[in-house]
Amino acid sequence: MTEQTPAVPLITGTTKLFGVIAHPSAHVRAPMVFNERFVAEQRDHLMIPIDATPASLVTVMDGLRAMENFGGLTITIPHKVPIAQMCDELGEAARVCGAVNAVRFGEDGRLYGDIFDGAGFVAGLALKGHDIAGKRVLMMGAGGAARAIAVALCQADVGEIAIANRTRDKAQNLVDAMVQGAGYTQAHVLDNMAEAALEAARDVDVIINTTSLGLHAGDALPVALGTVRPDTLIADIIMVPERTEWLALAEDKGLPTHYGRHMLDCQLELIGRFIGALD
Repeated sequence: MTEQTPAVPLITGTTKLFGVIAHPSAHVRAPMVFNERFVAEQRDHLMIPIDATPASLVTVMDGLRAMENFGGLTITIPHKVPIAQMCDELGEAARVCGAVNAVRFGEDGRLYGDIFDGAGFVAGLALKGHDIAGKRVLMMGAGGAARAIAVALCQADVGEIAIANRTRDKAQNLVDAMVQGAGYTQAHVLDNMAEAALEAARDVDVIINTTSLGLHAGDALPVALGTVRPDTLIADIIMVPERTEWLALAEDKGLPTHYGRHMLDCQLELIGRFIGALD
């Protein structure tokens, strides 16, 4: 059997370009996802990988801004923070995070940026039928994804967010940024990640792991599940492995779970709309 050649967009003189910018760029997957969608929907679009070193980033961004047929970018390591600093206007989550994972070049010449990890996570919850308005949340971690998720949870009217992080100062910095930068007061810091988180887990509606715990076999659990209520939703943002040991344990206990892939799927849709690649 002859292997089928994957469909690629037809390039014309009117093709609108989009990109994913990284360094290195070999690991990026956005072009495959978006170009497949462009072909299926017969869009005159093309997404390309852009490998830009930190030293060349300003030059590359100036060049892209000058292109009349360039729409916008998805952004990954190591450019999320420096490109945020180049933006003329940032969305609320990006202001709190100090980072972006998508930008678009406006017709007015301005650069608009935002970060969609949190919006994608909340959209994924809604997609799977989880209403979080008014709910009490325990969030493990206070890194980049956690910052975006915390903002999105507040935007979705969550009742309370208890944040546990290995370094308390980092969690406090997130809470301060949410209060001072966006006026959100739902979040507070737990003083001790292990003991306080274990106690908080007894009476929350949702527990979210935003740490790297679970990426490798044998990792410690983000928080033990022995005392959680039987209706507590256990959510992870790790993509690989899809079913972390923590999620597997939760399912063995009969607890409801939510997988990281839903955040990614919904985030790509939101990014596509923001940069003008999708309707």
